Amino acid sequence: MAKRYYWLKLKADWFSDKRIKKLRSIAGGDTHTIIYLKMMLLSLKDEGKLYFEGVEDNFASEIALALDEDAENVKLTLAFLQRHGLIEICDDDEYQLTEVPSIIGTETASAMRVRAHRERKKQYVTEGRLLQCNTAEMDCNNLKQICSVEKEIEIDKELEKEGEKGTPTHTAYGKFCNVFLSGAELEGLKSELPDKWEYYIDHLSAYIASSGRKYHNHAATIYKWAQEDIGKAAPKKGIPDYSYSEEDSL
Repeated sequence: MAKRYYWLKLKADWFSDKRIKKLRSIAGGDTHTIIYLKMMLLSLKDEGKLYFEGVEDNFASEIALALDEDAENVKLTLAFLQRHGLIEICDDDEYQLTEVPSIIGTETASAMRVRAHRERKKQYVTEGRLLQCNTAEMDCNNLKQICSVEKEIEIDKELEKEGEKGTPTHTAYGKFCNVFLSGAELEGLKSELPDKWEYYIDHLSAYIASSGRKYHNHAATIYKWAQEDIGKAAPKKGIPDYSYSEEDSL
């Protein structure tokens, strides 16, 4: 499964909400506000839900342990949140932070990489640094820098395909990070080519980097190469097999 990142999308006027202003105004209010924010972050992956697992005697003590906060402060924060409708008790083991589901931000690691590549590409375009590699016109450091930019743009093009609806998430593999495989494709290669999958990935990576060739499906290319190698190794039809083991030798 592709790695996913989460964050809170707090509104600009979040601290102006009357409930938050009230929370901050009570004794130790800033501490209680921080505890509330930490609880929201803790609940992100479960869409605002927090669970009591019985590690401590009660929910407040268990949340205090998870957040590295004082149990009494957590207890007071929970009481305030419940009184103002910011947390609901679903059952004895499940609690729902009511505001969190509507302010969750999330994206896959690959989508984050696409954004990063786009931002870097825009920066290089702005600075006029998208030049062709020419060893006669620039020193070694500039050459490496611009080649790196061109490589990032190629990766960017591959990663943009991942954002298309219904397209599985692909990750870059190989020595030159230019072999793109989905999680299912990688697992299939490991299963069907247990001793060779790493070799074929690196071999394809080096070939793409050196030749500039493009392949529609990298997993299919690896399977094709593996089948061709098996065919080359198999004895030719009609030719006797004179191989023997040491036990059979005279």
